Amino acid sequence: ALRALEKGGTLALAGIYMTPIPSLDYTLDLFQERTLQSVTANTRQDGLDLLKEAAAIPIRTHTVPFQLEEANLALQQLKAGTIQGAGVLHVM
Repeated sequence: ALRALEKGGTLALAGIYMTPIPSLDYTLDLFQERTLQSVTANTRQDGLDLLKEAAAIPIRTHTVPFQLEEANLALQQLKAGTIQGAGVLHVM
């Protein structure tokens, strides 16, 4: 998959269970600023444990709502760092 990426492309590995990753050839696999990125994967039980912990703390969230038509504005504000909390798009 890495060899199929264009220059500057990113390959994300998101599997919880994966086969071993073979050794890489830098010139063929990573040259041209290709990125190999892993993500954290959690189990259902991890999620349940997190929600239980969040209720006990308690966690307070702050969201800034945007209508779907305001998606570009939301992205601009996220990029500029002017949103305190998380931007949320309402799609219904």
